Amino acid sequence: MKKVMMTAAVAAVLATSVQAKPNLREVSAIDDGLLAVALANEIRNKCANISPRMLKALRFVNGLRDKARNMGYSDTEIDAYRKSDVEKERLKAKGYAYLEANGVINGQPETYCALGRAEIEKSSQIGALLKVN
Repeated sequence: MKKVMMTAAVAAVLATSVQAKPNLREVSAIDDGLLAVALANEIRNKCANISPRMLKALRFVNGLRDKARNMGYSDTEIDAYRKSDVEKERLKAKGYAYLEANGVINGQPETYCALGRAEIEKSSQIGALLKVN
């Protein structure tokens, strides 16, 4: 009986110590990485003088997927996060706030170009995905 109680106690401790994985939006390395990709894409689409570093961007996105996998997330969980309309809207709002906070004005491509050049110059993750033509 004592052995059964000890086994049950150990099982209870192990069960309570196992934590559920946080939502991927709460994993800043992944969430911030996707935001950087989205911002770089927005900048290159609005500024004719800036182009994407496509291979670097592809490697970066694949690296984010690998990082999530290494953290225990399945491809199904990753795809659900990546394809979620709620998450897309949330990231879009964060992106627009970032653009606005950094002087970008919708309809004024030169403001996108200025931000893109600044990001490239400071070697940010956004800048690493872009190049000046």
